[in-house]
Amino acid sequence: LHEIVTARMALAEHLEHPKTIYALKRHTIRESLYGVDIDQSAIDIARLRLWLSLIVDEEDYNTIEALPNLDFKIVRGNTLIGFPENLFRDINQYDEIETLKQQFYDETDESKRKELRKLITTRLHNFLDSAQKLSQYHDIDFDFELFFSEVWHKHGGFDVVIGNPPYVQIQHYSGQLIQKSWEQQYASTFAKTGDIYCLFYEKGFRLLRKNGVLAFITSNKWMRANYGEKLRNFFTQKTNPLVLIDFSGFQVFSTATVDTNIMITEKAINHKHLRACPVDKTFTRYTNIERFVEEQHIQLTDLSEKSWNISNKSEYRIKKRIDAVGTALKNWDISMNYGIKTGFNDAFIIDGKTKDELIAKDPKSAEIIKPILRGRNIKRYRTEYDDLWIIATFPALHLNINDYPVICHYFESFGRKLYQTGEVIGKDESGQNVFSRKKTGNKWFETQDQIAFHKDFEKEKIVWGNLALSSQFALAKPGLYVNAPSPFITGGDRFLLAVLNSSISDYYIRSLGVTRNGGYFEYKPMFVEKLPVPQLQQQEQEVYIRLADYVLILSKQDKRLQSAFFEQLIDALAYELYFSDELKRAGKEIQKHLGDVKPISEHMTDTEKLAIIQSEFDRLYDPN
Repeated sequence: LHEIVTARMALAEHLEHPKTIYALKRHTIRESLYGVDIDQSAIDIARLRLWLSLIVDEEDYNTIEALPNLDFKIVRGNTLIGFPENLFRDINQYDEIETLKQQFYDETDESKRKELRKLITTRLHNFLDSAQKLSQYHDIDFDFELFFSEVWHKHGGFDVVIGNPPYVQIQHYSGQLIQKSWEQQYASTFAKTGDIYCLFYEKGFRLLRKNGVLAFITSNKWMRANYGEKLRNFFTQKTNPLVLIDFSGFQVFSTATVDTNIMITEKAINHKHLRACPVDKTFTRYTNIERFVEEQHIQLTDLSEKSWNISNKSEYRIKKRIDAVGTALKNWDISMNYGIKTGFNDAFIIDGKTKDELIAKDPKSAEIIKPILRGRNIKRYRTEYDDLWIIATFPALHLNINDYPVICHYFESFGRKLYQTGEVIGKDESGQNVFSRKKTGNKWFETQDQIAFHKDFEKEKIVWGNLALSSQFALAKPGLYVNAPSPFITGGDRFLLAVLNSSISDYYIRSLGVTRNGGYFEYKPMFVEKLPVPQLQQQEQEVYIRLADYVLILSKQDKRLQSAFFEQLIDALAYELYFSDELKRAGKEIQKHLGDVKPISEHMTDTEKLAIIQSEFDRLYDPN
């Protein structure tokens, strides 16, 4: 209201008969403003604030007009459940209601006002009841194009839709009819693991006329969370994103601890010029947000359904440089996958003693029992094997469990817990439901996932824990399997291992997601695959490979000083890999001072390897 009236006042000097602020406000409320909320108290407060806004600007209280009736301007209703999109509408049918609402707005006679209110309400509910009978939706108590039909009659939709939708997880409504209605009405943004604010974005967009603008403040989780993939795709494919302000840790609302963002998007073809701005420590409640965005924004042109990440200008320049120098790992000739998801590790992952017992009873069992690493076994440059084994009944192997009778009998001891039906199979000691494994099309004795890539476990691979304080990539020997959610890469080498463990790679990967409390980060393949790494010739990779070999040996021997020193050298080389011109101008090149780093080979004994490493350490290390 304030913004519209201010704009019209600025034009007042050009008008033949300029209006007072009171007159402009009254006209704006009548012709331009509408509001809906499911909470009646919010409706009462909104109406009261509009009335008060009118009164404070009335200069002559002796001639003040009666306050307008806002019953059909600011309305209580469930905005997410309206008429089906494909329901035939003839907006001319709403003409009578529109005429009645115009009469009601300024009516001062109480009896006439009651009569008009009842007449309008009856007409509206007749339409609602008819629509509910024709559709499969339930509890329709509001529809925008019905209650505010004049907006579509005159303009074809709203010019601007502004809102702060509720933040409620959709899974809280699991099994309820309303969830099914949402899924049917909001196919572009609905996700069972998502939040209803995502649906409001789609709803708000539908209410706009061509080139209309939507502005919402919501949780910012949709930008990076898996459940936000459909919403991100919706923005890029069906709208023209204009401005995105990520408040991150800055608390906009004193009563809410959720991290928020403001998204402004247009009902138009995507021009791929989103002005994105993260709020940093310099931002306060007194900062001019318009000026801040103008000065601090970056331009994002290549958005998709993948995770959206906003950085400040300096970080943006660094990332663009890294992007320009390297090739994203997803475009390398490598394979990246999550480890094995069993759905019930207590049955599938066994210790060495159990493995020996099963094989002793039936030697054939050894065919499908494999050594496995868990995330906690994966450290930086090294793995710590705990003598754990997995019964590898992967669906992709098409096994007949009767060919392994001892393992079959072992699995049967777990009863219905192994079933892949998702059904309730009993209750625990506290009375909570106990479920079988989630429903899949796999057989009862098989793992949850197909594991079509099982042959990759027989190769050397780069592995890492899913959750860590910093990058912890290690090399796992052929034949060693990996448990989910830990991912792994096959087709990589020690050069890639060295770059992945560098500080610059860790910085880039972590910039793509959100760091959790305590500094932990989830190193998902969807982030790691985006890391741009230069594809060097074999000779150029050699110094990285040799230094990585040093660290691999030293980490096993727990020689921390030497290991940390060679890791620092790898870090320095990685910086030179991406920012060679800058380091050269500063006179800080590293590689030309290393000389010929001596190689070690698999044919050497550990003593011989350590002797070479120690000699190179003595040559290169300067404590000063």
